[in-house]
Amino acid sequence: MSFLVPISETQPIAWAVLILSAVAVCGLSLSTLKVRGVGFGIAGVLFAGLVAGHFGVKVDRGILDFVQEFGLILFVFTIGLQLGPSFFASLRDSGIKLNAMAAGIVMLGAFVTMGFAWVAGIESSAAAGLFSGATTNTPALGAVQQTVEIVNHMRNPSLDASLPALAYAVGYPVGVFGIIFSMVFMKWIFRIDAEKESAEFRAERLKGLDPLVRLNIVVENPNLDGLRLADVPGRREMAVAVSRIKQVHARLVEPANEETVLHKGDCILAIGTTKHLEAFRLIVGTESAMDLMRAHGRVAFRRVVVTRKEALGKSIADLGLDSIYGVTITRVLRANVEIAAAPELKLQFGDSLHIVGDEENIAKAADVLGNSQIALNQTEFIPFFLGIFFGVVAGLVPVYFPGLPVPVKLGLAGGPLVIAILLARIGKVGPFVWYMPSTANTALREMGIILFMACVGLKAGEHFVPTLLSRDGIVWLAGALAITLVPLLTVGIFARMVLKTNFVVLCGLFSGCMTAPPALTFANTMTKSDYPAVAYATIYPLTMLLRIIAAQILVLLLSG
Repeated sequence: MSFLVPISETQPIAWAVLILSAVAVCGLSLSTLKVRGVGFGIAGVLFAGLVAGHFGVKVDRGILDFVQEFGLILFVFTIGLQLGPSFFASLRDSGIKLNAMAAGIVMLGAFVTMGFAWVAGIESSAAAGLFSGATTNTPALGAVQQTVEIVNHMRNPSLDASLPALAYAVGYPVGVFGIIFSMVFMKWIFRIDAEKESAEFRAERLKGLDPLVRLNIVVENPNLDGLRLADVPGRREMAVAVSRIKQVHARLVEPANEETVLHKGDCILAIGTTKHLEAFRLIVGTESAMDLMRAHGRVAFRRVVVTRKEALGKSIADLGLDSIYGVTITRVLRANVEIAAAPELKLQFGDSLHIVGDEENIAKAADVLGNSQIALNQTEFIPFFLGIFFGVVAGLVPVYFPGLPVPVKLGLAGGPLVIAILLARIGKVGPFVWYMPSTANTALREMGIILFMACVGLKAGEHFVPTLLSRDGIVWLAGALAITLVPLLTVGIFARMVLKTNFVVLCGLFSGCMTAPPALTFANTMTKSDYPAVAYATIYPLTMLLRIIAAQILVLLLSG
């Protein structure tokens, strides 16, 4: 293959594509190797790049810089789009406690990094890279590298820009091992039965949920005779929907809507939570033995997906489908969670509505809502790149903190992430809709992180093995172990002894606050459930932001 050698000089772009593709193939093949359900994951691409760099494979530095940063932007922006709708909800209720513990782990890790760097005499750029690797946080590494460049433009002597990637590569496997060890240690020291804790978590979670159910009710309250459904006291406040009615003298079941008039002896089908349905029954009458779902009538129902832009951001009441078409929205499926169709509920792109009525009117309502599978699976790239544009701009805005020599910036790691979370939460601005099908989101996210990891490995590979075998490498390994274990075990023991936190939640907390998918896989295997993912998803967005900011502050404080 000697004919390829001149290509690196005469056609550097073609050479870069060849090398990056080869590193990606080798790294992804390595990532498929697993021991007891745990493997390298996407970090296999990093190690493949390190091997290639170690054996002298070189790519034009300017090309590597661009591909690395663009890959990072793709990765964090698609993460933000995915997590945005649930981010602010995760900060409420039980999520407050979980996010507080995760923030404590991040801060404690930063303090351990500062202390270790001071005692061992580690350069600030290496310490921040070690912090990123030991916590398996790739965007934090990107933030460190950008901050090092900023510092180097403003001072002399400059920091060694090659150290963050080297320290990250040394710390990453230690970080994964440390998270897994922390879970096993907690299980052993507290004599935890993981399967029992998983069952207890499931029972507690189901108890906290309030699923929607149906109830057939006979109208017996004389005060409701001749009253419209829209005027029944308390129905809207209890978010109870009425989809069908069999009038006392009628033979067939009819669709019900807000304008339907009740009469004593009518039988209605109500949908709501068990608690609210019982309260509604006390107002209306008694439970009926008749099942209107099985009774003869001209009632139909369909699942209709919201895809028309004109319907986005409007409430169910604003659309007025009940009064215009005589159909009833009984429930809404959003992000795989079924919620009551309260009149004030504002619709988002991709919401699946359960609509009851006759076939002709349901079809008309579906046309208003869109119900287009093509639109649902289509990626709109104008808002996508517009969001990236604003994300990069936001990353360039300096934020001044007292005591720091230079301002902190969200950078190309934090800016796109923050903007993506905000845009995904807003959903729609004018003609632009920030929604991306899950398949497209996953593909772009994986592409971004693969490109980033490959570039980092190629850059650091030349000096990785000598550094790992040197005194500095041994010191870095010890530091990475401390940065990983001390925060996890400190907060974990406190959470278990004082807060009585379920082991399943602890596993999700450990994996999420370290943003480590391989550790989450191990947690799922250990508990024989996917419940750790609940805590993981709750703390992931805030943890990602905190680690990006903390990594930059470490560089600035330690280099000051």
